[in-house]
Amino acid sequence: MSQAVHKNRTLIAAIGDEDTVTGLLLAGIGDIDAHQRANFVVVDSKTTQVQIEEAFTSFTKRKDVAIVLINQHIADDIRGILDEYSAAFPTVLEIPSKDHPYDPTKDSVLKRVQLLFGD
Repeated sequence: MSQAVHKNRTLIAAIGDEDTVTGLLLAGIGDIDAHQRANFVVVDSKTTQVQIEEAFTSFTKRKDVAIVLINQHIADDIRGILDEYSAAFPTVLEIPSKDHPYDPTKDSVLKRVQLLFGD
């Protein structure tokens, strides 16, 4: 695919716990577009699985998002949707959080890479 197709994908979206999203916002990823849509969602104990799924679906359909970062322990709540997602853009990356260490055995992207290389 040509670069022109993806040239407008300039944002990083985040779905994570408060500490992770706050850190990413302080790093400068925050954006609210003309339709008042933020590129981040803070997930807490009151957030439902449906809300997480809707945020993920919304971010992956946006034409201005290049990368979706999601805490791995939150990704576990929507593992079925993540495993079915196969588009190159936006790329979905699972990241650790302060309270939940990274587990490579659960990472859907790493599983695909291992499958490609026959590991």
